[in-house]
Amino acid sequence: MSATYEFDLVCIGSGPAGQRAAVQAAKLGKRVAVVEKRRIVGGVCLGTGTIPSKTFREAVVSFVEHNHTAGRSPMQHIPTRPTADRLLSRVEQVVRREVEVVEDQLWRNDIEVMQGEASFADPHSLVVTSESGARTLTAAAILIAVGTVPTPPPGFAVDGELVLSSDDLLKLKQLPRTMVVVGAGVIGIEYASMFAALGLEVTLIDKRTRLLDFLDGEIVEELMHQMRAHHVTFRLGEAVARIEIMVGPPRQAAILLESGKQVVSDLVLFSVGRVGATDRLNLPAVGLVADDRGRLKVDPQFRTAVPHIFAAGDVIGYPSLAATSAEQGRLAACQMFNVQATPLADHFPIGIYAIPEVSMVGAPEHVLTGKKIPYETGVARYREIARGQILGDESGLVKLLFHREDRRLLGAHAIGAGATELIHIGQAVLGLNGGLDYFLNAVFNYPTLAECYKVAALNAFNKLTH
Repeated sequence: MSATYEFDLVCIGSGPAGQRAAVQAAKLGKRVAVVEKRRIVGGVCLGTGTIPSKTFREAVVSFVEHNHTAGRSPMQHIPTRPTADRLLSRVEQVVRREVEVVEDQLWRNDIEVMQGEASFADPHSLVVTSESGARTLTAAAILIAVGTVPTPPPGFAVDGELVLSSDDLLKLKQLPRTMVVVGAGVIGIEYASMFAALGLEVTLIDKRTRLLDFLDGEIVEELMHQMRAHHVTFRLGEAVARIEIMVGPPRQAAILLESGKQVVSDLVLFSVGRVGATDRLNLPAVGLVADDRGRLKVDPQFRTAVPHIFAAGDVIGYPSLAATSAEQGRLAACQMFNVQATPLADHFPIGIYAIPEVSMVGAPEHVLTGKKIPYETGVARYREIARGQILGDESGLVKLLFHREDRRLLGAHAIGAGATELIHIGQAVLGLNGGLDYFLNAVFNYPTLAECYKVAALNAFNKLTH
């Protein structure tokens, strides 16, 4: 460690990027500190994002499956509604356990954790402010891994009771009967599908007419079809003009759209994107400027315009995934201390934890079409697979895209039970430049959903043969 500075590295934020960067640097023998403004470590990932929302999803799925096995179709109205406490109790347990895991990992690697809000005093100094006072830290290198916060809705107040952001949703005291979700991005789609599965009347509003345009179009169509089967109403190409609070009883919100339509609901969730949490970092003190969404620009080594200040995770924008954020943090730490490391892979999996799950790796059809790459599709539907029948999922599917000439795998897309786990087979084959021949010759456990890869490959093979 340089005698000039107290630490070799200070990570601002203890989410996946900050955590992994800190551990990597500690493994290299560096003196490391992590500053976290929340009461618990783990950042948004553990506080209000990935882990809480996915645990909530599993609680919803378990409840719905219980009703289904009791003799009711999952498409029927659920006669008994769970309480919010019942659904969220598991969330608290899982978050508590994951916090312990992160704390233990940081402690075992001799990483100093400080609770407080960090801001720059100069390029190598941070002031950490907490209830107990202020402390100044100096570091040779600094990683900004502060994550994001919900974008505030323009002209509307989020009160945390009737009008909520995604960060407020898991603090619900009771479940509403009707719900409006404004914003059909990943978070909006996930929560809309979860609450619809519980029997709520859900209306999803978005200015766009094409949802999740990074996904394969056929997968998006299937997702919307299944959500409509759970009574989700889509209002696409629509924008909210204003919200009027109806005192009641019951107290409700009247959402007036620019088209003149009106929707009355017990609860409104605004999920119109997220912005980098950089506004309180005092970036001008180091000559950095965030863009209009609070994000920082970095080079391929995750270095900002100031050579010793790096940024990683959601604060640098796409792909804003916990898994990629963790790897970005590790790679940034390697760059800081001149350690050779393999760059982030071009193909990484994307998972959407809606009901049903959606996942993809590689290119979708519209991208290949735009690049004029010749390809053929192979599709396997869960209803053709014994495991799909066992699970009772007849709507799921796996879709593979192969190059027509060399038969390489170009993309894998899945929707249905276990899709986010299933996609890793496609990721491995894609990463190893494998293709159709591998799937045709491979033997998969039976009965498993992995058999979809064999069936989809045979489907593609038949098309190529003819």
